[in-house]
Amino acid sequence: MATAGLTVEEQKAVEEFQQAVVTPSMEKLVIVNFWAEWCGPCKALTPVLEKVAAQYAEKGVILAKINVDENKFIASQFQVKSIPTVYAIFQGKPVADLTTARTESQLSGALDQLLEKLPVGGGEEPKQDIAPLLAMGEEILSEGDGERAAGIFAQIAEMAPDNVEAVGGLIRSMVAAGHLEQAQEALVGLPKELSSDPVIERARATLELAKDKPEDGALESLRAAVTTDEKNHQARFDLATGLIASGDHDAAADHLLKIIEADREWNEDAARAKLLSLFEMVGL
Repeated sequence: MATAGLTVEEQKAVEEFQQAVVTPSMEKLVIVNFWAEWCGPCKALTPVLEKVAAQYAEKGVILAKINVDENKFIASQFQVKSIPTVYAIFQGKPVADLTTARTESQLSGALDQLLEKLPVGGGEEPKQDIAPLLAMGEEILSEGDGERAAGIFAQIAEMAPDNVEAVGGLIRSMVAAGHLEQAQEALVGLPKELSSDPVIERARATLELAKDKPEDGALESLRAAVTTDEKNHQARFDLATGLIASGDHDAAADHLLKIIEADREWNEDAARAKLLSLFEMVGL
């Protein structure tokens, strides 16, 4: 449940819901009861829910009660139209609507069916759906906002420390933001099983190429040198190297290809090797 654009009260409500429902649901089945003090049916159902939840506690079931008058924003997110409304939440997502189950036997039957299908209680390592967050980080990074992308990938890495895409994305974002020393430290601190992964190799290539970023005015001088002498492969190669470090990958590739077309073996195939490093950096 995103908090961007919310009021302070709404953010507080989301944080409390995360603590009371979402976090416990990573390992347990959480019965969420939307109720209110003035609701007669709620007063009748709540003791039944409490009793059944207590009976199933050892199986990983807990009860969370949400007062709709005090948590209108959360109730609206679940589109609660009437109360009592009861949902079963597992790993942060609704897995069943239990509103129509009003007796102990009905609730027990519904819970038994859910527990047969779900790895409640750590039968399997709970996995958070981080794919949308990874996609968001990559999109923002592609737009050139390294700082913001780094923040997103850092959050993902906290959620899933062993996720190589998150770690690699974080390092590439650090590079894009100009934090080369931090990126280097992150690479050095990686465990061996991650450091050899192709995703990390891509991040490493990104860092190495970024170290060649030229000083102010250097690119213009190199452009002038290439314009003056199109056969000056060293100037063109240096220009391509600087363009890569500056983020202009398409222009860099064009210059490297011109060198390869003119003299494939120039400088011991340096242009082709640099082009392959560029491809690795952009994930091709």
